[in-house]
Amino acid sequence: MSSPSALTAEAASKFAGLALSHVTREFPNKLDHTMVGLADARGPRDLHPIFYGSYDWHSCVHGYWLLATLRRLHPQIPEAAAIDALFAQAFTADKVEAERAYLDRPTARGFERPYGWAWLLKLQGEFLAHDAPWAGLMAPLAEAFADRCREFLPRATYPIRTGVHSSTAFALALAQDYAVATKDAAFEALLRDKARAWYGNDRGCQAWEPSGDDFLSPALMEAECMRRLLQPSAFRTWFAAFLPDAAVSLPATLFAPATVSDRSDGKIAHLDGLNLSRAWCWRSIAGSLAADDPVRGVALDAAERHLAASLPHVAGDYMGEHWLASFALLALMAG
Repeated sequence: MSSPSALTAEAASKFAGLALSHVTREFPNKLDHTMVGLADARGPRDLHPIFYGSYDWHSCVHGYWLLATLRRLHPQIPEAAAIDALFAQAFTADKVEAERAYLDRPTARGFERPYGWAWLLKLQGEFLAHDAPWAGLMAPLAEAFADRCREFLPRATYPIRTGVHSSTAFALALAQDYAVATKDAAFEALLRDKARAWYGNDRGCQAWEPSGDDFLSPALMEAECMRRLLQPSAFRTWFAAFLPDAAVSLPATLFAPATVSDRSDGKIAHLDGLNLSRAWCWRSIAGSLAADDPVRGVALDAAERHLAASLPHVAGDYMGEHWLASFALLALMAG
């Protein structure tokens, strides 16, 4: 197996340049916004003074996460000054309050649930790792989304086992970063209990995937969620039952990168994200297994194949370019 791909300074600079080009690009834009009258017919920047770019709200949120993470991991990249200037302009008390106040709308109860919730919490978790005012300014908005999780999860009887934005496994996994960063043991326990209730008895996963617009693997995202929320020994026991034939690369679909036939089609372009998110999951899972576990090498090989298939395509068409670098970063940081 070739050595794992890494986040080089060159790659960090490329990703930062992409994000800087789109987080303040207002159009085209796909709003998650319910109107009850003509007065609600407002544009993205008016509705969301921070997260109005990147085609949609959640992509803008994780575009800012990408920039903050790159700023921390590679502080000497040429884009560092532009990131600092952007953040000073974007993250002000007034703008954060406007984003928070949007959640008070009666029609916003399900706004960005659960995908956008998870990314906002992950962004705040990253901000807490910086010696900067961003985390303090963003705290009211982040806690508003954490409160939504606390209220919603006890009522969510069933998981959503998809490979798109509705995935509950993805949401729990990213929310866990926030729980750890804020040292909120009660919130982390809520996430862990829900993961066990939803996924704890899953065995012999068939992995009927991918679907035509997946950007997450339903199977591997569930495994990554459990890896984060279970103790290591408990996870290994669970994983051995969940994918009992992984050591011989079965189910085969989890080990073969998806084919992307048209990167100008926003839904088909999701499949590049699937390849990158599978690489993220495989690398993370491999890192949690014992050194002599036969699944470890197979998982790392699969991760490399998935990275090779889609890492060259994070730029080129806006349908992928406005979001794919975030998933590439997750993969390159993993393991």
